[in-house]
Amino acid sequence: MNNLSQYTPKLLTILKTGYTLSDLRRDALAGLTVAVVAFPLAMALAIASGASPEKGPITAVIAGLLTSVFGGSRIQIGGPTGAFVVVVFKVISQYGYEGLLLSTLLAGIILAIAGYLNFGQLIKFIPQPVVVGFTTGIALIIASTQVKDFLGLHVDKVPAHFIAQWQAYVNAFSTLTPEALCLGVAALGTIIFLRKYTPCAPIYLIALTIPSLLVWLFSMPVETIGSRFPTISPTIPLPSLPEWSLSQIRILLPTAFTIAFLAGAEALLSAVVADGMTGFSHRSNQELVGQGLANIGSACFGGLPATGAIARTATNIEAGGKSPMAGIFHSLFVLIFMLLGTDLIKCVPMAALAAVLYAVAWGMSEIHHFAFIFSLSRLDRFVLVLTFFLTVFVDLTVAIGVGVTLSSLLFMNQMSESVEISNTSKTLEADSEDQRLNLPPGVEVFWISGPIFFGMVGELSQILKRIGYTPKVLIIRLRLVPYLDTTGAAVLHDVIQQCYEQKTHVIFSSAQKQPAKILLRYQKRSTKFPAQFAPNYKAALTLAETLL
Repeated sequence: MNNLSQYTPKLLTILKTGYTLSDLRRDALAGLTVAVVAFPLAMALAIASGASPEKGPITAVIAGLLTSVFGGSRIQIGGPTGAFVVVVFKVISQYGYEGLLLSTLLAGIILAIAGYLNFGQLIKFIPQPVVVGFTTGIALIIASTQVKDFLGLHVDKVPAHFIAQWQAYVNAFSTLTPEALCLGVAALGTIIFLRKYTPCAPIYLIALTIPSLLVWLFSMPVETIGSRFPTISPTIPLPSLPEWSLSQIRILLPTAFTIAFLAGAEALLSAVVADGMTGFSHRSNQELVGQGLANIGSACFGGLPATGAIARTATNIEAGGKSPMAGIFHSLFVLIFMLLGTDLIKCVPMAALAAVLYAVAWGMSEIHHFAFIFSLSRLDRFVLVLTFFLTVFVDLTVAIGVGVTLSSLLFMNQMSESVEISNTSKTLEADSEDQRLNLPPGVEVFWISGPIFFGMVGELSQILKRIGYTPKVLIIRLRLVPYLDTTGAAVLHDVIQQCYEQKTHVIFSSAQKQPAKILLRYQKRSTKFPAQFAPNYKAALTLAETLL
């Protein structure tokens, strides 16, 4: 794929290759189906995040539209997701809603820049134990924040920290509202039943409609969306930039990077899942650009952070969506629901919304993946559990940073242990004899297997000490070295300089392209580089005899 095509939105490609009226009807129907699922879910996610209900649909409309217009996936559906609930809740608690808007705007800029810097492929290097531990931790936090509404407890303000939340719940348990608990159980039972027997039905919409009818018919004394948010706005505001200053940007930049990481990781994961379901392929860098523009647009219209939503994208595929036009229709239908359904929204009990969020949390918890990774190696288990506990009890940013850093360190340690440096007998090439047979006097040979990088510097620097005497020629066989980093090259350079001082010639045998390129650069730069290169071991032996 050339540089131009990888930054072309999928919508433009599809419109150029031909888009029929039949395709339009199919995408419109798929968009309507997804909107029925997305509208109540977006509203519930907004409330769980500590924002007013309309912020969720605004995000689904604006971010969903921009994701489909500028994204790199055919059938990606953008909008608010459960992964952002914890981050958004904490940002609003600490910096207010204006702080969230600025964080979202910065995250959008970061994502767009990451896309143009070709970072789309790098997301696959985030270790699975970190991703699963992180998402499972977020799922537990989301479930924890909904206990108050599910039980109908009288708590003035739910604390942001997990332990403080449960202290508040225990203290307020005597204020439990039986009617709210019954409605929550009814909504949760409806979701479980419909998922098992009629999975194609608009499950969340039905789960919210039944409790809402019960509240309206029997005037049940429970908190509803209307009683908590009496001034819901049914319109989308005019766009404007969030208030900002350099000091605010400096404070909110770590949060913005967290939002960008979550948005990028979930969007690309969703795109990969969608590719597997459809057989198409997405453009990862353009998808990051599209998600960046979606978050910038959402912030300017007063919305929440957004990303590609795996469940809604899968719904789009199952409903027959074939192009980004389905995502555009989804946004238009959510806008219609928002403009016409505000009065109906006010009747939805908070306990029923909590039940919907419990279902969302269970879906994103990946319990089966958590259990599977936990059953694997000790190191993977350690990273998984540590990331999970840091997510729940400390901070999301800390959890990501520590998880990725620890995984990288453990991986490098394992890689350094896999590298072999030895002068013992070993046949490395099909046309070569055992390396210590017919070795001329005064010639010593070593073979290295594995990447040479900074993690194995100590062992590499001991090559001459292992010999025990000063040879006249030292052959270093590099056929099994696929990569040489700057630190490893510097250590090899030091070894060569030691050989220069002891009047020992160095021959590199069968060096692969990348290591050879690095070593040749060192050779051109240094006058004390008595090293030569041989295409194979036999040629190295011939060259050694000549030097002798």
